[in-house]
Amino acid sequence: MMPAEHAPDAGNRPAITVCVILATLMQALDTTIANVALPYMQGSVSASQDQIAWVLTSYIVAAAIMTPPTGYLSGRFGLKRVFLVSVAGFTVASMLCGMAQSLVQIVLFRVLQGLFGAALVPLSQTVLLNINPRERQGSAMALWGVAVMAGPVLGPVLGGWLTETYSWRYVFYINLPIGALAFVGMSVFLPEASGNARAKLDWFGFGTLSLTIGALQVLLDRGEELDWFGSGEIVIEAIIAASALYLFLAHTFTAHEPFVRPSLFRDRNFTAGTLFVAIVGLTYYASLALQPPYLQNLMNYPIVSAGLVMGPRGVGTMGAMMVVGKLIGRVDTRFLLAIGLGLTAWSFYAMTGWTPDVSQMTIIVIGVIQGIGLGFLFVPLSAVTLSTLSSELRAEGAGLYSLSRNIGSSVGISVVNSLLTRNTQVNHADIAQHVTAVNRMFEEPMIARFWNPVTAAGRAALDAIVTRQAQIIAYIDDYKLLMIATLAVIPLLIVFKKPPGGSGPDHTIAVE
Repeated sequence: MMPAEHAPDAGNRPAITVCVILATLMQALDTTIANVALPYMQGSVSASQDQIAWVLTSYIVAAAIMTPPTGYLSGRFGLKRVFLVSVAGFTVASMLCGMAQSLVQIVLFRVLQGLFGAALVPLSQTVLLNINPRERQGSAMALWGVAVMAGPVLGPVLGGWLTETYSWRYVFYINLPIGALAFVGMSVFLPEASGNARAKLDWFGFGTLSLTIGALQVLLDRGEELDWFGSGEIVIEAIIAASALYLFLAHTFTAHEPFVRPSLFRDRNFTAGTLFVAIVGLTYYASLALQPPYLQNLMNYPIVSAGLVMGPRGVGTMGAMMVVGKLIGRVDTRFLLAIGLGLTAWSFYAMTGWTPDVSQMTIIVIGVIQGIGLGFLFVPLSAVTLSTLSSELRAEGAGLYSLSRNIGSSVGISVVNSLLTRNTQVNHADIAQHVTAVNRMFEEPMIARFWNPVTAAGRAALDAIVTRQAQIIAYIDDYKLLMIATLAVIPLLIVFKKPPGGSGPDHTIAVE
């Protein structure tokens, strides 16, 4: 907690709260606002379907790498200084993303955005806890939670409107006024907090873990394009990832104060929850990455309509989280998680029956149900995962929990986009086997008029329709995979145990 002599007066508290919420909202918006604009970015920088996904995965991986050392940095250099650097860096990186002229540039600037943005959520929570007395902390964190959940609701709608009205670049430029206001407000109102020059970080453990995650993500992102292990680059990246992981594990089990304490994983709730949240992150963010191109490319939705259709999913999540917050402690957490898994798996099952003719209302209803399922997963999962950890391990556990979720998210996006590209090619080849000049279907005058395999125009039209059908089947295959991944974690429910005495963790970290 902040020392008493640094506590702000009552007049400064509302101003600091507004600035903190602005910083949180800016970061929360960026988790979804870019998704709906991906097809426009793809055309602007001449990228393929799996390449444009790097815009999402680069940000998530960078944020994953920089989240665990946030506590060390704020302790070493002071909370205010780290917060201001994070806000300023995130804002400048957002401007650079909007100015990017190539795929390489936008991915590089998204990495910077993730590196600076990683600290915004945990530092926002810390500031609000520091400036409010204990009796007001609950209401302060509830207000902060609304800002966090507003991102998934407003992101697709705002991103669609900005892209349609101006261009995709404004989904990043929108951060400039928000970031500037947050920076100025923090500079003026947030009191200084001295750093601790004796704070230490296990740099070797942090470096080897970061190298492992980075090399693995590059391998997954470029594997499909380079024919996987038929490419020397992919082999090198695999060797780097495996070697760095070995060094990290060897160091972790032999160092006196490692970056990740192995004792954390003696707690079965934490171990199961860390694996659980990786799968939840995989399915959630992968589905967010799949839906915009499906709506815009296959269903020909205008970008604003696509954003409006995707927005209600966040409303479902927000509503469910409010309900679940009241139920935690009264209802068995495993039961809440089972409801969330069931609703999420059912939504993916429903998506396996989608075709481009599916109605807008069906998409909205299934999206809301999926959002409700996610709401039943997020808060209870963080509660049951961290509740059995001792107080001195809980902050470190929360960082690793967030890291696991981000890794699952980036891996999920890479996998589903790689499978989408590969399965589209496989399905195209399978369907094309039946498209021959001697197929009796082409004797029908109406069919021959548009899809005559003898003429160049007819062959082009046939190729277009075959590609479209191949893509539809590839999307169905991806949704099946996400459904199976969701169902696969059900056995973990058996592993979780209730916290002793029914005590729960500090739920201020539950909505992160």
